[in-house]
Formats: sequence, C-alpha cells, structure tokens
Amino acid sequence: MTKALSIQSITAHYGTTKVLEDLSLEVGEGELVSLLGASGCGKTTTLRLVAGFLEPTSGKIELGGRDLTRLPAHKRDIGLVFQNYALFPHMSVADNVGFGLKQRGIAGDAKAKRVSAMLERVGLAHLADRLPGALSGGQKQRVALARALVIEPPLLMFDEPLSNLDAKLRVDMRVEIRQLQRANGTTSVYVTHDQEEAFSISDRVAIMNAGRIMQLDTPETLYQRPANAFVARFVGFENLIAMKVVARDGTAVAAEAAGGARLVLSQEDFGAIPDSFILACRADGLAVTDDASAQGIPAELGLRTYLGRAYQYQCATSAGALIANSPLTRPLEPGGKASLVPVPEQCTILQPE
Repeated sequence: MTKALSIQSITAHYGTTKVLEDLSLEVGEGELVSLLGASGCGKTTTLRLVAGFLEPTSGKIELGGRDLTRLPAHKRDIGLVFQNYALFPHMSVADNVGFGLKQRGIAGDAKAKRVSAMLERVGLAHLADRLPGALSGGQKQRVALARALVIEPPLLMFDEPLSNLDAKLRVDMRVEIRQLQRANGTTSVYVTHDQEEAFSISDRVAIMNAGRIMQLDTPETLYQRPANAFVARFVGFENLIAMKVVARDGTAVAAEAAGGARLVLSQEDFGAIPDSFILACRADGLAVTDDASAQGIPAELGLRTYLGRAYQYQCATSAGALIANSPLTRPLEPGGKASLVPVPEQCTILQPE
C-alpha cells in the first residue's frame, strides 16, 4: 500500500484539555478510511488538524510526502464535504461547483468543461442554473461532493456528511459517495458516528475513544474479531464474560466464570484460549435452550422482547446479567430456567481488561 496521508504521533489540546493523545494513522492512496466514534472521541479534531483548521501540540502530518503540519489551510489543497453543505446561497449550482477551480486560476472553457463533466457524474446537470435554496437536502449534498471532487484533490475529507438527511436518502447517498470515490480513486477520510455507515463505505475503519484509535481494521475484522473489550462493546458484543481456565484436554478447554458457571470450549472453534480471558458474545451468540443436558451457563429468563427475527431475553446468571436471543419457533416463558450455550460464530476471545 502506497502511503498518501501520514499522521505521526499527533497530540492536541483545547486549552488545558487533551483531546488527542499520541495518535498515528496512515491512509493509502485511493483508500477510504473512516474515523468512527461517539461525540468527543477526537474524530472531528483529527479531521480539523489534517484540514489545517487547528494546529497540533506535537506530532507531524504529511500528505504525499509533503509536510502539512504548520501549513495554512488554504495551501493544503484538500477537498472538504461538510455536514451543513456550506454552499454559497447566492451562487448557482454550477458556480458553487466551479468555485474551487476559480480560486485555483482555472477559468473559461477549461473550467466549464470540468464543471459540466462533474455535474453529469453526480446527476445534477439539469440543475446547473438553480440556486441552492431550490434544492433538496440530497441534491445539496451532491453539489457539495461535486465541488470537492472537481478540484481533483489529493485528499478528500468528509465531516458527518449525511447526518442531516433522512434514513433512506442516507443509504442512497453513501452508495453514491463510495462509487464516486472509487471511480476517482481519491484518497479519503470520512468522519461519522454511525457504525453502519462507516462499515458500508470504508476500506478500513478506525474506532476512536478518548483521543486514541482503539482499533484500525477492515469492517469485517472489526465486526468478527475486535481487539479489545471497548471495540467489542462498540460493535455489538453485548455480553462480556470474564473466565479462567480450570482444565485442558487437547483442544478442549474447561473454563469457569464468576459464580462457578463452567463451559467447555474448543480451540478449533475459538482459536487459542489463554488461562484468563473474556468470552465476548453477541445476543445471537448465546443460544437459549431448556434442554437439561445442554452444556451452557445456567440462567433464569427475565423480560422477553419480540425483535421480529427472534425473541430476546434478559437473563440472570451467576456470571451476571446477560442478553440472549432464541428462534421464534420455540418461545420460552419468562421466569423459567434455561442454559445459554455459546455459538462460536457469534463469539470471540479477548484478553482480560
């Protein structure tokens, strides 16, 4: 992977508050990497540092081998797509799209051809003469995207670009953004708090917390093999069960949770199992059964919720409160006894916190 953007050990403060701490990130040429996390995790600060709207306390930012760290924003040649579109209300769609070209000294036929080609690409050629006030939210976002792409930037950055759109339009627009980004081969950084959005659009995703990247990986790896408990919770592993190995027999490992609940796990299914570990399971990763011979965690079934595709139970166990799903075909009554049996495909082994 040829490196395009390199963020090296960046630290940033707002006053006396540390927002980013020793953060490093590399984005390859033509790659789309999303920064994903809750409000206040540092993802927007990272974008603002790369764009030149903030200066880091320490560290270095390079784009294509060029040091951007202290370079003014207007000299960085980065394309930006904002949440609020940031269109000029008094300028037509075509003039908005061509604004960056004009700033770069491109005018006349050369400018007109590039604007026309880009409007065609985003499906807005028929609206070239309209003012932004006459456009829908999705159309405004396409104008903002066209304006960012037409300058052919070495880096394109998105700051929560779809959060003002309704649910269906968000899905449609993220497909369009991904298609345009791939067609142009533009290196991109995408900031969002929406996990589904990040996973559907990205080559890799950086999950952030408290100014640090907790894991940077492909969406598939993050979803199936989170690196730590924070990431596991973030991607939907509702149940984190601390366990200790009490016996080993070949690939079979017997382990106990708090309260004495015992499970036998196969390392052929779960991979290497250390002496102390966390068994992380999604709700679908604990099969609910009233079969007395089942080897699972004994549970008392609490509130039952209908999810459409399954029933979900709040379960009381000696290892703590757990959440588990069962098929619609055989509902069990709240208050009854059951066993929660791990489903390897929906579970993973983590190091203890």
